[in-house]
Amino acid sequence: MSLKVDRAEMAFTFKGGMLPMTVMELASADPERIREQLAGKLSQSPAFFQHTPVVLSVEKLDEPHLALERICAVCRSHKLLPVAVRGGADPVKQSAWALGLGWFPPTDAPRARTLEEVPPTEAVAATSESVASSGGRIYRGTVRSGQQVSAPEGDLVVIGAVNAGAEVLAAGSIHVYGALRGRALAGIHGDTDAGIFCRELRAELLSVAGTYKRLEDIDPHLLGASVQVVLRDAQLGITSLV
Repeated sequence: MSLKVDRAEMAFTFKGGMLPMTVMELASADPERIREQLAGKLSQSPAFFQHTPVVLSVEKLDEPHLALERICAVCRSHKLLPVAVRGGADPVKQSAWALGLGWFPPTDAPRARTLEEVPPTEAVAATSESVASSGGRIYRGTVRSGQQVSAPEGDLVVIGAVNAGAEVLAAGSIHVYGALRGRALAGIHGDTDAGIFCRELRAELLSVAGTYKRLEDIDPHLLGASVQVVLRDAQLGITSLV
């Protein structure tokens, strides 16, 4: 009996993806303190609180039995959508699963083996794969609304414009030789040395290693200018290139 399934009959397929995600790093487990700060943030950047999916990072908390359900309720009341939890002891993991959330290990979890630790037969295959997939990406043309272009292992160069509603992402830096009107996220794996460089700044959102600014946060004098965006003292600095 054949187990082959006609593609026309398939209901879904699994695909690897790399989606931008806002991490809400909790420094307090008190839902009321979180509520107060969110209320203040809402008044500053209301556009951010429009059904934005967030990962709740509890890595800085020493609270094995934190009130996760109440914290999620506070987030949802401010239009944030918790989708997963990062870090925490086993009770936190179990609570996340019980609430229908995903769970990620802390960022300081053991990393994959280096090539020096891999047996020779495995190292050859790993090296070939690394060489084949390393480096940046050059995209020629306009990145249109609703389109996402990414460079998961290097810099991204866009020879063209990035329209409003489009998104460009890179593990390294992003260079846009045209107008940047959409979202640009550099250093998506945490590279704080990454930057964003564009010929005409009108971005909906800028992010380097998770630190972001929205259009309403950008100095109006810089809009339309050629700029560079880099991290300085954990803050995004935007300066003119001319």
